[in-house]
Amino acid sequence: MPLRTKKRKLRATDFMSSPVVRISSKTNFLDAIRLMVGKRIGNIVVVDDKKKVSGILTEREILQYLALNKTIPNKQVKYILTRNFARVEPDTTVLTAAETMIRRKTRLLVFQKHKTTKADRLVGILTASDLLRAFLETDRNPSIRAAMTNRVITIHPNNTILNAAKLMFKKRIGSVIVTSDGSPYGIFTERDLLNKVIGQDVDIDEKVGQYCSIPVVTADVGIRANEAGRLMFAHKIKRLPLIKGGRIAAMVTARDLVEAFQRER
Repeated sequence: MPLRTKKRKLRATDFMSSPVVRISSKTNFLDAIRLMVGKRIGNIVVVDDKKKVSGILTEREILQYLALNKTIPNKQVKYILTRNFARVEPDTTVLTAAETMIRRKTRLLVFQKHKTTKADRLVGILTASDLLRAFLETDRNPSIRAAMTNRVITIHPNNTILNAAKLMFKKRIGSVIVTSDGSPYGIFTERDLLNKVIGQDVDIDEKVGQYCSIPVVTADVGIRANEAGRLMFAHKIKRLPLIKGGRIAAMVTARDLVEAFQRER
């Protein structure tokens, strides 16, 4: 059955972020990062000389270049590897959009055809957080056990920001738990790296414990998707560590929750 609330069918156009912030592929990489910091966004669309979308620059690419080069390269964005994307339309259902995001493991851009020219026009971007917000308007509340990860990576607060970035890049994760004496001290995320470190010109040899997010918002490992999503939105976070027996045993992200909702038919 189609995903509905009591009032309306849920569509991409109702939850997409618009207008879309975009930059020319000739923009300097550092200038692009400054724009992301200033706009407080984690994705920025890159367009070529013909104004055609060529990719999406995300926090993950920034993490990668910092981990590998120890600095942000002085290059135009067109020389930086960017993310691919999948196209959806304004009337695409939230359920279909979620299935596309999970299956293709990519970002979603919303395009609308011009009534006269039939040319594609970029009208929005649909993130995991946007889709999660849509699912929270339904009466669904699936288990998250199949979607969460039991792999929780930790780092000591006296370790460096650079080492944290390298660890995140190596493990292909968006955050590490900062622990002291076995207890969670904070969480260091890609967004912290972007806003608190690069955006503030902080030396990456500084201690990661000084720039992580404190305190760590956690939940019981048995929490279900609806409650986990509402907790994330209440604290404006995209990653939620899960506690079992007094210790962090798992992690769930906004994308994981979207997957949990999408799987429940």
